Amino acid sequence: MSEELRDEVEAINSIYGDGCLVQASDDPSVYILTPPEESSSLRIQFPPAYPAEPPSVIGTNSTGEHGRRGDAARELSLFREVIGSVYEPGMVCLFDAIEELKRRLEESVVPEEAEEEETFEAYAEEAAEDAQPTQDLLNMPEPPWILSDPFVELRSTFLARCAPVTSVTQAEGYVQHLLATDKKARVATHNMTAWRIKGPNGTTFQDCDDDGETAAGSRLLHLMQLMDLWDVMVIVSRWYGGHKLGPRRFALINQAARDAFVKAGLVTEQQSSKKKGSAK
Repeated sequence: MSEELRDEVEAINSIYGDGCLVQASDDPSVYILTPPEESSSLRIQFPPAYPAEPPSVIGTNSTGEHGRRGDAARELSLFREVIGSVYEPGMVCLFDAIEELKRRLEESVVPEEAEEEETFEAYAEEAAEDAQPTQDLLNMPEPPWILSDPFVELRSTFLARCAPVTSVTQAEGYVQHLLATDKKARVATHNMTAWRIKGPNGTTFQDCDDDGETAAGSRLLHLMQLMDLWDVMVIVSRWYGGHKLGPRRFALINQAARDAFVKAGLVTEQQSSKKKGSAK
């Protein structure tokens, strides 16, 4: 097993749960992938040169108790297409492939059997309840995001967005709008946020969200405090590349945020460097 594959197996199981990707008992080059919330498991063969060469999806079998006939074949065909679309030589691809498979399966869900009428009616009612907020988000004007340069290390990518905000409601709406309208942001491993807002009568509002990256949101908020930034929010998206970065990831998160603040004209390069040094 290559180091890249070993790291990818660990990453996939840490993101989607133990047992999502396990080595087959009959062939050490084959792994069994059970995509989250799907009824089939997929047999994937990794060549010795992976990720320089693509993996092969060699078969599938139904594992769900209530999987409908044809689900396994459909998921096998879709995943083969997905691997072909997301794989790039030298780049691990399973995380992107799983997320793309989930997206395509969600888009293709159509009730086909009469006995599922009750389930479909419940689904339709739920969809109707969710439709209005989604439409409201889609009708919102695009937030005035200023984007950082992308920062890439060991195939993980970090990208920051900042925007002026004047209320907590506006900041929360900007986050919801981004996740509702931007596919790449929606499938990011983490979307970490922080904002600082001055309200009326001397009130202030500060908040942050790690989105699963422990302590990342509070570090973003601390960066904004050091820079004395107000009435602005920042979202840093991270797409995991299959390699653990350790504490280095926090430096990259803050570096992306700082770059967005500079590009927005909220702070100069010199001020940014000075503030960074003062925190030592």
